[in-house]
Amino acid sequence: MSNTIATARLQVLNAGSVSSTHLAECLAVDFAALLQAVAPTLPPASIQRMQAATGKGITQRMALAAALLREAGQGDVQHWQAHPSDTVRGWACYLIGGDAQAALPDKLQAMRSLADDPHFGVREWAWLALRSDIVAEPLEALALLQPWTQQRSPHQRRFACEALRPRGVWATHIALFKQQPEHALPLLEALADDPERYVQDSVGNWLNDAGKSQPGWVRDVCARWQSTHDSVANTYIRKRALRSL
Repeated sequence: MSNTIATARLQVLNAGSVSSTHLAECLAVDFAALLQAVAPTLPPASIQRMQAATGKGITQRMALAAALLREAGQGDVQHWQAHPSDTVRGWACYLIGGDAQAALPDKLQAMRSLADDPHFGVREWAWLALRSDIVAEPLEALALLQPWTQQRSPHQRRFACEALRPRGVWATHIALFKQQPEHALPLLEALADDPERYVQDSVGNWLNDAGKSQPGWVRDVCARWQSTHDSVANTYIRKRALRSL
């Protein structure tokens, strides 16, 4: 992936001086180099552990970076979430998600500003970093995220939906919502006419996920919405929801 990115550009990404502009740049970042650049007092063993993890998946390396910072006493979330590098701000997400002393309500509250980050990648890390907590307590997460559907920020509204997707991308599945997606209907109803395409895509994808295991339920929801929601937004959501059925 890094072969398609200019050497000078990769150097500033690895130095943590700038944020990435697209997914290829996100994936090309050398985590060991970036960690050494932004946290130069980390012990050499920490950098070596990151270098040894080079071949692992990116979510595993994100979690490892946060763990290494925490172990070295450098786990101040507020410090890292203000960093110019989107990858480093993603590490802040995983510092929140990996806090064994914090309950899910506290983690969600701490994640609010990162869920609203201007960078697309950080917004993805925000929900991915909490996925294991959400998988463990999906109904609690659903209740906590329902009010997020009323937030002014479309990023936070999308977070409420994306974090609860039955399948999702790079994420552990939520078995309950795969088999009983009706639990999430109040949340989906709250977003059924959302004016933002960013949110519409997430709602459509949520239903598309559910349709892989409960296609009849998804068809029924979309049929009902066709008669109760006449918005352009809902028409788009239904089309996206049914694209695999």
